[in-house]
Amino acid sequence: MRHERLLIDSYERLTGKRMLADEGGSADGDGGTAERLFEAPFVLLSHGTEEDPVLNYGNRAALELWEMTREEFTSLPSRLTAEPIERSLREKLLRDSKERGYSDGYYGVRIAKSGRRFEIRDVTLWSLIDENGIYRGQAAMFSDWRYL
Repeated sequence: MRHERLLIDSYERLTGKRMLADEGGSADGDGGTAERLFEAPFVLLSHGTEEDPVLNYGNRAALELWEMTREEFTSLPSRLTAEPIERSLREKLLRDSKERGYSDGYYGVRIAKSGRRFEIRDVTLWSLIDENGIYRGQAAMFSDWRYL
């Protein structure tokens, strides 16, 4: 299964909402789903299941917001996307989301590579569960942010 398909299927299964309007085909090329997800007008990112989870996906909006290349972004421990003071709140959100499947309405402050701070709002966070019920990490999506 391609990661994009995991992102979409987990989100839709847990929230009951569509991630992409009129999404058809598969994430491995049919219908251009992977490209549409990468170019989507919302921020989408995910991390894996490591002890200190590392980001493993960021669409164009995420890469631009955090001011990173794909290579930089996908080698970053996800906890480093938040300022130290925000990390305990972030950890609680991650725990709650893992236990319940998803959480929405979260907001917090994040920091870009340059040090520029921004507030993210109305974030949906969900667990990535594959077709066999195996936990593969967590993802977040939002379209509301402002620079501080």
